[in-house]
Amino acid sequence: MPNVEEVGKAVVAFLQRTHSAREVKVIKVAKVGDGWETDAEAYEDSSFLKSLGLPTKVQDRNVYTIRLGKDLEIESYERMDQPMQTD
Repeated sequence: MPNVEEVGKAVVAFLQRTHSAREVKVIKVAKVGDGWETDAEAYEDSSFLKSLGLPTKVQDRNVYTIRLGKDLEIESYERMDQPMQTD
């Protein structure tokens, strides 16, 4: 059975590989049944600016919930909604 550190490494590798995230921090790891549930914060190129075809160094902060099986295979993931900022 993998430990918390191995789970964190698997999550970081997944987000770097699938979302080209430059920086990933695992902010939650919990054992759930035979698997794991994690939350991870990832900094990715701005999706808005990318959609306009503009080169940018601006990054979006996204938080993902990722569920892994007992062998660290990714079973599901989703980006969490973030509250809108108001002045």
